[in-house]
Amino acid sequence: MVSIALFGAGGKMGCRLSKNLLGSRFAVRHVEVSDAGKARLKDELGLSTMSADEALDGADVVILAVPDTAIGKVAATLEPKLKAGTMVIVLDAAAPFAGHLPARPDLTYFVTHPCHPPIFNDETDPAAKRDFFGGIAAKQHIVSALMQGPEEAYALGEEIAKVIWAPVMRSHRVTVEQMALLEPGLSETVCASLLSVMREAMDECVRRGVPKEAARDFLLGHMNVLGAVIFEETPGVFSDACNKAIEFGKPVLMRDDWKRVFEPQEIADSIRRIT
Repeated sequence: MVSIALFGAGGKMGCRLSKNLLGSRFAVRHVEVSDAGKARLKDELGLSTMSADEALDGADVVILAVPDTAIGKVAATLEPKLKAGTMVIVLDAAAPFAGHLPARPDLTYFVTHPCHPPIFNDETDPAAKRDFFGGIAAKQHIVSALMQGPEEAYALGEEIAKVIWAPVMRSHRVTVEQMALLEPGLSETVCASLLSVMREAMDECVRRGVPKEAARDFLLGHMNVLGAVIFEETPGVFSDACNKAIEFGKPVLMRDDWKRVFEPQEIADSIRRIT
C-alpha cells in the first residue's frame, strides 16, 4: 500500500484532502501543527495526527497542503528526511515555479491544481450546485504537471490528484510553466481582476439609482448568455448593437498592451509577490 504523509492535514485545504483520501487505497499519515487543526480533524473526520518524523518514516508520497508562502520553508525542513524516490506533491504551481523546492534530483516533484466546477455544467443535486470550489460534490476538471522525476511516476501522481480533487472529469497534463500561465496569469490576474471590475460596474449602476437586486440579476443573467456564446457553449452571434458596444468598450476598459501580463517576467514577478 502506498503511504502518504499529508502535511497541513487539518487546514482548510488539508481537511478537504483528508476527507477525500478516506477509503482510498492509500495509507494516509496526518500531520498538523495547530491545535485548531488537530481538533478539526478529530471532530469532523475522527482522525488523529502524528509527528512529522513518524509520518515521514518510510513514506512514499508527501503532500504539502500548506500556504504558498510556507512551501519553501516547510520543504527545506523536510528535505533531509526524505528518502530517494519520494514523491512530493504541491497543490499550486507558484512555489515550484519560483524555485522554492529543494534541489534534490532524486526526488519526484508533482504539481496539481483544480480547475474548479465549471459554470456550464449538468449538476442537478442541490449540494453539487452549491459546491463552487469543488472536491465535495460537484464534478470538476484538474491540471497536473510532473516537474521532475521518472515518467512512470506521473500515473501515481495523477491517481492521487483524482482522489484528492474528486469527483474529477477531465485530467489535463501540463507543464509547471503552463500552469503558472493559468494561475496566477489567466485565472487571477485576468479573470479575477475583470470580475472585480464587473462587480464595481454593478455597484456603480446601483449608486446611480438601479435597485441592487435588479442590477445583480441583470448582470449575472447576461454573464450566462454572453459567456455561453463567447466560450462556444452554444452556437450564436451577438447583435450589431452588442458588437458595437464591445468595439467601443474594449479600448476604454483595457490597455493596448494588456496581454503583457502573460510575458515570462510578468508571470515571474506576480509569483514572486504571491510567494
